[in-house]
Amino acid sequence: MAALSPRLRRGLCVALLGLCGLTVAFLVVLLARTYSMKPAASAFGIWARKGDRRIEAAFSPQERQELKEALKGAIRLQTVSFAPDDQNTTALAEFGLYIRKVFPAVFSAPFIQHEVIEEYTHLFTVQGSDPQLQPYMLLAHIDVVPASPPGWDVDDPFSAEEYDGFIYGRGTLDNKNSVMGILQALEFLLRRNYRPRRSFYIGLGHDEEVGGQKGAVKIAAELESRGVKLSFLLDEGMFILDGVITGLKKPVAIIAVTEKGAVTADFSVTMVPGHSSAPPKRTSIGILSEALSRLEQQPLPNMFGKGPESMMFEQLAPEFSFPLNIIMANLWLFAPLVSRVLEQTPSTNALVRTTTAITMFHAGVKSNVIPPSANATVNFRIHPSQTVAEVLEIVDKTIDDKRVKIEATSAFDPLPVSPWDNQTFGPRVFHQTILDVFPDVGSVAPGICIGNTDSRHFTNLTHAIYRFNPVVFKPDDMPRYYILFILSGENTL
Repeated sequence: MAALSPRLRRGLCVALLGLCGLTVAFLVVLLARTYSMKPAASAFGIWARKGDRRIEAAFSPQERQELKEALKGAIRLQTVSFAPDDQNTTALAEFGLYIRKVFPAVFSAPFIQHEVIEEYTHLFTVQGSDPQLQPYMLLAHIDVVPASPPGWDVDDPFSAEEYDGFIYGRGTLDNKNSVMGILQALEFLLRRNYRPRRSFYIGLGHDEEVGGQKGAVKIAAELESRGVKLSFLLDEGMFILDGVITGLKKPVAIIAVTEKGAVTADFSVTMVPGHSSAPPKRTSIGILSEALSRLEQQPLPNMFGKGPESMMFEQLAPEFSFPLNIIMANLWLFAPLVSRVLEQTPSTNALVRTTTAITMFHAGVKSNVIPPSANATVNFRIHPSQTVAEVLEIVDKTIDDKRVKIEATSAFDPLPVSPWDNQTFGPRVFHQTILDVFPDVGSVAPGICIGNTDSRHFTNLTHAIYRFNPVVFKPDDMPRYYILFILSGENTL
């Protein structure tokens, strides 16, 4: 091969030097972004933890035992919701009497007004000493989904049995822990002659598990009729995760700043009936099965980076170990890789796209009869960056078969993303409180609630809605929670 000319050699050297310069500049940008990012806690300035300061609850041993027994008593009341018109109203009525007995200070304080709405929902108005401050609201629900012994570590899901350091029972996580925690905290503070400066509301719905139309919806309507505007609202939702997210060195508290929307749709095919001895080439069952198969084989698009899920990983970037800290700090480059990884497992796939769940299929009445129709129900949980209309349009194009009729039976769009910055009152309070009460927590970050809560009914009262349950989850706890979640058929967290 002929020797390169001096001019060509100089050109190659310049090109290589330029390439090396670009590579160095690229690496500098990656590393600068990675190591200049502040931890999520310090981003909230004076509200971040200073040293290892912690607020200790000055509970006496007697009060601690009282707290535990109060929760046990609440769990034993089987406040089950089967359907909107099928609830255990006897237990719901008993629950109202129970909280009056357990929390006498709450019900006797002159600056606390208690109202019963739709017979079983409870609304408390706690009047603060400074009426100029905008009030906030704490929300929880007293109803639970049905529970049967299979899948539980105890014989009776309503026994509130203590086993291996835990209290077992339907409602311990969803959501009587919040109900009793809110009221117990207020009871103890009232015993210490506490009165808040800022007014606040406590709403305890009785039908969250079946839509909240008689509970939360009525509370929201009542407060709106009074002209109430809230500084923020806090409901159930996400948790403190310890060792659950790969690469995080410390526990992290995830507060949901939005929740997914939902569409439940009926799919149907109607054909001419027949006999199995002379079947047609295509049957209603076959046509509908193919359509549903297309939905599963062609999931809705991965929307990572278009919702708050990317904000969560970016804010947690300083807490990740190498090399995940570089990846999370530079999602502008690595988002496609991260999104592909997240969609591999059901729990994280739910964060990045609208999910499709075929939940019911009905067809046929006899083994030798070709049925005239086949019907199926599909539930879609909508990513915050999409709408009901967009999802239905994509579904229709995916199926691409006019013989399949699609009818949405219930639907609502995802909730707006609530503000998350150090100028917003709610997040500042959450940061301060979590870092004080849970000293091992490394960061507090925004996230998505993949289930639905009563909070979605309060958007006319505030644009700052948050979802958090102050419970620590470790890897060993997650299978237990998700198994019971599946067995119960729960539709909320």
